[in-house]
Amino acid sequence: MNFNMSIEDNFASFIDESSGVAVFVDSFDNHEFEVRIGTIEDSKSVGVIHATTSEELNKKLDHLFQVHQGGR
Repeated sequence: MNFNMSIEDNFASFIDESSGVAVFVDSFDNHEFEVRIGTIEDSKSVGVIHATTSEELNKKLDHLFQVHQGGR
């Protein structure tokens, strides 16, 4: 999955086309990002990411997604 979220965004969603897994990210302060993974109808919180740059945020999103997917 290609994550391209900016730390200036308050919300983003991504869907993995091969598996149908959805990732939802939201933030109130653009430093702490709550991440939920699941489907469009049902997602669960999988953690909070702290990031100061968009590059750091996207790398951490990718890592969290990979861990949740079992290292795929």
